[in-house]
Order: sequence, then C-alpha cells, then structure tokens
Amino acid sequence: MNGNETQLCTASPLKEMEGSAPMEDRTCGKCTGASQRLRSKMKGVFTRRLLKTLAMGQALSLLICGTAVSSQYLVDAGVETPMLQSFMNYALLLLVYTSSLCFRKGEGNILQILKTKWWKYLLMGLTDVEANYVVVKAYQYTTLTSIQLLDCFVIPVLMVLSWCVLGTRYRPVHFVAVAVCLLGVGAMVGADMMAGRDQGSSSNLLLGDGLVLLSAFLYAMSNVCQEHTVKNCSRVEFLGMMGLFGTLISGIQFATLEISAAGEIKWNLNIILLFAAYTFCMFALYIFMPVVVKITSATAVNLSLLTSDLFSLFCGLFLFHYTFSNLYIVSFVVIIVGFIMFNVIPTDPDTHQAESRGVDCELPAAWSAADQARGGLTEDQLLQLEETEGRRGTQVTIVGDCLTELTAFLGPPPQQDKRD
Repeated sequence: MNGNETQLCTASPLKEMEGSAPMEDRTCGKCTGASQRLRSKMKGVFTRRLLKTLAMGQALSLLICGTAVSSQYLVDAGVETPMLQSFMNYALLLLVYTSSLCFRKGEGNILQILKTKWWKYLLMGLTDVEANYVVVKAYQYTTLTSIQLLDCFVIPVLMVLSWCVLGTRYRPVHFVAVAVCLLGVGAMVGADMMAGRDQGSSSNLLLGDGLVLLSAFLYAMSNVCQEHTVKNCSRVEFLGMMGLFGTLISGIQFATLEISAAGEIKWNLNIILLFAAYTFCMFALYIFMPVVVKITSATAVNLSLLTSDLFSLFCGLFLFHYTFSNLYIVSFVVIIVGFIMFNVIPTDPDTHQAESRGVDCELPAAWSAADQARGGLTEDQLLQLEETEGRRGTQVTIVGDCLTELTAFLGPPPQQDKRD
C-alpha cells in the first residue's frame, strides 16, 4: 500500500463522518425513538377510560366480597335467610329509585312505564331474584370448587346472548382474553384444592351443579337485559323497576319459604350490623354496576367480577384463617391481564360496522365546531374521542343476526334520549 492509498483510506472515514452526528448520538437517538414509540403504544393501550373501567370493576368485586364476608358471618351466627337479605336490598331500591319515578313527568313517569313495559320488567325482576336464590341454594348440594368452576359458564352464555340480542361483535382477541381469565380462575380453584378448601356439601352433586348452571344462565339473561336498558333507556328506570318487582317477588318468596327461619333469628347488635353491611354492599353494587355496564359491556363487567372470589379469599386469610398460596396472586394477575386484553379492543356494534366499511369515526355532530376549536369537550367526550382515535383503521367481519324473538322481546330503543 503506497502513501496515496494510505491517505485515501484515512480520509474516507473522515468524509463519511462530516455533517453527521457522532455514533453515540445516533445510538441514543434510536433508543429515544424506540422508547417514545413504546410510550406511545402504552398510552394507546392504557387509556384513561381503560384504567377507569378497571378501577370501577375492581370496586364492584370488593362490594361482592363485602356481601360474601357478611353472609359468611351470618351463617356462622346461625342465620340462613338469603331471601330476606335480598328483600332488604330490593326494598331499599324501591324506597330510593322507584319513588323517584313517581315524581317524574311524561314518559319517564312510573305509570307510563308500567303501561307499556310492566311485563318486561316483571320477567327481568323474576330472573334476577331467582338467579340470586338458586346459586345460594346450590351450596346445599355441591362443593365450592364446582360452584367456582361452573359459575364461569355465565361468561360464554353472556357472550352468545350479547352477540345475538345486542349486536355485539367479538374479535379473536376477545376470545383469547376470556380464555386467559378462565385460566386465572383455574389457578384459583387449584390453589383452593391444594389448601383443602373444597368446602360445601356433596349430598347431591348432580342437582347442585345443575342449579349452578341454571343460575349462570339466569344471570346472563339478567345482565343482557340490564345492558340493553341502561344503554337505551335510563339507569334510574332500570333500578326503579328492579326495586318494584324485586321487592314484590322476593317478598312473596320470603313469606313462603323463610318466614319461620326469620322468626328464629336471635336479634342483637352484631346481627343487625351484619344485615346492614350486606344490604349496603348489595345496594351499592346494584347502583354502580349499571354505570360500569354503560361504559363497557356486561361481559366485561363479569370478567372483572372474577376477582371477587380472590378478594374474599384474601379477607379470609385474616378473618377465617385460610391457608395462603402463591397461586392466588398468580390467579389475580392473570385475570387482570385478561380483562385488560378484552377491553383494549372495543366491541361496539356501530363502530364495527363503520370500520368494516372503511369509514373513520368522526366527532359526533352534537359537538359543535366552536367547542372543538376551544377544546370545550367534556371529560366523557374526551374519553370517547380518545377511544375512537385509538381504534381507527381496524376492521371486523359482521355476522348475521339470530334469536330475533328475544330481540323483539326487549323491544326497540326509545326515540327520545333519556340516558342518565
């Protein structure tokens, strides 16, 4: 190699580096860009709407945990009156929400509602009351493990009913998310068996398991009707009608089946506080559950409620001296991951139809240009806009409708918007 070649070789790298950033800066720039893209993707997944839904779903699970703990203490005190407990909850709904319907005017008045839809709410109340009663009755015949496993049957039934009646459209990720949640339930049941918590009776396993499946089907029907009502009519109307017919049905059933058991209760301050705690938790559950259902869907809410048994177990570690297992933590994490997966992709039928035609979801016409220009959108509108922008460009296959009889039973949505 001569001197000229050496000069050319040494000069070439210098010329290549002229006008460009140092190697360290370019490497840092790539890392910064990758981290920014990762943060952007995380923001697209963990939106404020998703975090809000997750927090509200776990709050519902805590309320169910409160009902379970208070019921366990009542059973330990020799009180076994599940219908009386339900009656107190429905009576409180009657006092608060049914009475408010009496002071409404126009179509929202209780008389107008009863004239047109009394039989629908009667069936909804009957379904809800019997679902609560049947699952409690199942504990007399089958084991806790069977109830925990078979109670998950409500989710596939709910998905089928939502698909056929409400027009909900699921994607593969939704089925994967449900499978992940059920895997978490399996881990929880496995931990129970390892800890020797397979409690309950085994006097008639076939009857008990059948009652659990029946309660799951009734719960699914009740939740579908609830989602249809709160999204198309009014949350207050739903709660008021449930209070009216729930009180009527549970009152008759209580007088028929449990009046003698209620007379044997040895009332004291402890028993009164336990009844009050159960009624408060159940009343709060009935109030807030329609709110979460309106934001997401009945299926998503039931997925979040799978953690309620885990909360009860965590409370049992301190109150009833249950044996702890690391599988409980694994189960909780797996269920939460499945719930997040389910809610990342929306299941709104109108959005799916628009996206399948390649149409972008624009801002609603009710949001004026002036509001958009000055950023005067409400929090709910901003959350809806954020979710809409996050799901642009996706496509879905629309499947034909089925079970039209049940759709006709629910009836078309009202013309006037009366959402609360």
